[in-house]
Amino acid sequence: TSGDQWMGDLAKLGGKGAFVREIDRNLLDGSVDLAVHCLKDIPADVPVPEGLTFAAYLPREDIRDAVISRTGAPMAELPAGAVIGTSAVRRAAQLHLHYPQVEIKPLRGNVNTRLMRLDAGHFDAIVAAVAGLHRVNEADRITEILGLQTMCPAIGAGVIALQCRNTDTAVLALSGRLNDAETHRHATAERAMLHALQGHCNSPIAGYARTEPNGKLSLCAKVFSLDGSQWLDSHHWGVADDPAALGYFVGADLLRQGARALIDSIAH
Repeated sequence: TSGDQWMGDLAKLGGKGAFVREIDRNLLDGSVDLAVHCLKDIPADVPVPEGLTFAAYLPREDIRDAVISRTGAPMAELPAGAVIGTSAVRRAAQLHLHYPQVEIKPLRGNVNTRLMRLDAGHFDAIVAAVAGLHRVNEADRITEILGLQTMCPAIGAGVIALQCRNTDTAVLALSGRLNDAETHRHATAERAMLHALQGHCNSPIAGYARTEPNGKLSLCAKVFSLDGSQWLDSHHWGVADDPAALGYFVGADLLRQGARALIDSIAH
C-alpha cells in the first residue's frame, strides 16, 4: 500500500490510516474478501468504515519492543550521542524519557529494511516490535527486550486482525473459528481507550490490557509529550465481559488528567 511504500513523515500521508485505506476500498468493492492487518496500524479514533467489520483477532503475540544494536550493547550502555532509529512517536517519547543521552532519528520501512539500514551504519541501534522480528525470523538479532515500564507498547501491539465485509456470512463464519476471545477482549478495551482520547498519528499514546489471575481485566495506558518530558498514566480494572467500558473509563481518566491539552499541543 501507499503507507508501506512511503518513507517520509506518515502524518503527511494521512497518518496510520494510509496502511489500510486502499485495502478497505478493495474489500468494499469486492476485489478482495479478507484483509489481514497488524491491529496497531488500524486507526481507532474513527469507526471502522461502514460495511466492514473485524472478523477475528488471532492469539496475541509478544507486545514488547526490542533494541537491536550494532555493537551488542544494551540501550543503557550506549554512549552519549548514539543514534537510535525509529519513526514511532510513542517509542521516541519514551526513549527521550528513559535514555536522554541518545539521539533519535527517523527510520521507516519494513523490519528487513530497517535492519539493513542499521547494518549499513546509519544508526547505532534501532527499536522494533518483538512480534515483528519473530514474524520475519530475525529474533536472533535482538540485543535486549525493553520492559513494559520502560517502553509501554502500541495499542493493539502483537495482534493480527482479520477484516471482511459485514454481509459476508461465509467469510465471517470461517474467520470466526480463528478468533481468540481473550485477545478480542484486550483489543476492544485498548481501542475503546484510544477512541475516547481521539488521538492522531502524532500522538504518543501507549497501553495494554491484561487478564488478571482473578479473571478481571486490567488496562494500563499512558500519554506522552513528544519529548517525553510530560506524561500521564492511568491503570484501572474492570469486568472481563465489558472491555469497552473499561477502555472508555481509562480514556476518560486520562482526559481528566489533561490528556486533551497534551494531545492537541502536538501538530498533525
